[in-house]
Amino acid sequence: MLTLIKNGELYAPTYLGKKDLLLVDQKIGSIADRLDVPDNFVDIKVIDAAGKLIVPGFIDAHVHITGGGGEGSYRTRTPEINLTDATLAGVTTLVGVIGTDGTTRTMTNLIAKARALEEEGISCFIHTGSYQVPLKTVTGKIEDDIILIDKIIGAGEVAIADHRSSQPTWEEMAKIASAARIGGLLSGKAGVVNIHVGDSYDHLKVIEQVVEKTDIPIRQFYPTHINRNPHLFAEGIRYAKKGGYVDFTTSTIPKFLEEGEVKCSAALKRMLHEGVPISQITFTSDAQASLPDFNEHGELIGLKIGKVSSLYKEVRDAVIEESIPLETAMKVITENPASILKLKQKGSIAEGKDADLVLLNAEDYTIDSVFALGQLMVENGRAIVKGTFEDEE
Repeated sequence: MLTLIKNGELYAPTYLGKKDLLLVDQKIGSIADRLDVPDNFVDIKVIDAAGKLIVPGFIDAHVHITGGGGEGSYRTRTPEINLTDATLAGVTTLVGVIGTDGTTRTMTNLIAKARALEEEGISCFIHTGSYQVPLKTVTGKIEDDIILIDKIIGAGEVAIADHRSSQPTWEEMAKIASAARIGGLLSGKAGVVNIHVGDSYDHLKVIEQVVEKTDIPIRQFYPTHINRNPHLFAEGIRYAKKGGYVDFTTSTIPKFLEEGEVKCSAALKRMLHEGVPISQITFTSDAQASLPDFNEHGELIGLKIGKVSSLYKEVRDAVIEESIPLETAMKVITENPASILKLKQKGSIAEGKDADLVLLNAEDYTIDSVFALGQLMVENGRAIVKGTFEDEE
């Protein structure tokens, strides 16, 4: 399968100017100023990308692919993600996690869903465990899961600073991080520990204690929801200046923003203004998770659902509303998560890498077309490949 994309402006995510790209099956075969189809060569699809910006396929590194929630009882368990939820949002790589519910949401189901999404055409990886400590793994050991199961690249999401967490001690967190680190080292995977950070004023204290009291490096941890309130965001800046990764959650509701949640596009600008290197910052959607609202007694009073579509929306807002250059903003959903998670074939456009691409309309940065592993999934803003059980209407 050969596809030639001509006349587009290439952001790899670094801006490289007008280029032609040849996709060979699932890979990027060639990038040049000009590539022409040989005479009488008919077995090639040619796409004119004039007026389009070509960027890497987006990586959403924190998604509840099998659903989440249930915090308002069984009827509030959120649904699994569909293929087009991702592709219409430009997302070509997902990382699946389990959150609050580590009982009815299981690791075996998470693995099966990751494989299903890959069969449908996009890339998917997962972390082992959930909010609870000790982690519920497949094999019984964190390091064994990472070493022996191809889809598992790290651990989490382990909850801290939250009334729903298991209230782990720094010693328990150190053992989790050590096991994940060993698993990563022996398998060539990231072995990061994805950390859910709640609203408590304990903030990032427990993982900072691990870093202070052991030889485990700060970048063994990958904390998310750092923009959830002003005081955590302030701590996130301090943490990032120590060298740590910080991840902002794009799914939200107006009430959360009114109560002080920092909008991701604005959070990115503020972090950069504070001198935090762009390479340490990512966005994730927390898609399919419930967005629960609790009162002062910890009682659930409202519930919404996270959306993958929020991921690129915040990047686009960072460009349009915060005047952050596209090649900088794009890194938080492409190059940076690929580097943190050691997804070496993802996150940038280069010869030999996976052919995951998004074509944006140059005039307004909206998504026009999406390629996943060389296959055209979305064309002119319409999904042309759908999931197995999605409505064909």
